[in-house]
Amino acid sequence: QLQLVESGGGLVKPGGSLRLSCVVSGFSLHDYAVSWVRQAPGKEREIISCISSAGGIANYADSVKGRFTISRDNAKNTAYLQMDSLKPEDTAVYVCAVERGFSCSDSYYAFDYLGQGTQVTVSS
Repeated sequence: QLQLVESGGGLVKPGGSLRLSCVVSGFSLHDYAVSWVRQAPGKEREIISCISSAGGIANYADSVKGRFTISRDNAKNTAYLQMDSLKPEDTAVYVCAVERGFSCSDSYYAFDYLGQGTQVTVSS
């Protein structure tokens, strides 16, 4: 059974940190580029980061550049998103998505599988 399961979300104060995890099962993560997508109420869905299948190339949206770090451990079939210096505007559901191949296309239509998401709330 193909699954992507995110975890690590929660309530954090502005300036705080969270580390999200995305564990996949039913397929081998090393064949896929991994993206993190967030969806906030009233806002457009946003691809905030992507990492190539081998982990050598990582891209970030301007909104998170310098604060978030994407990584992966193919041996554990897991991807991560380290989020530092969190702001209230980072509040959203964070979803892990994968696309088969080496590189990131930065397109929602390229995703082969997506998880259910984990809620991140940044509030004092």
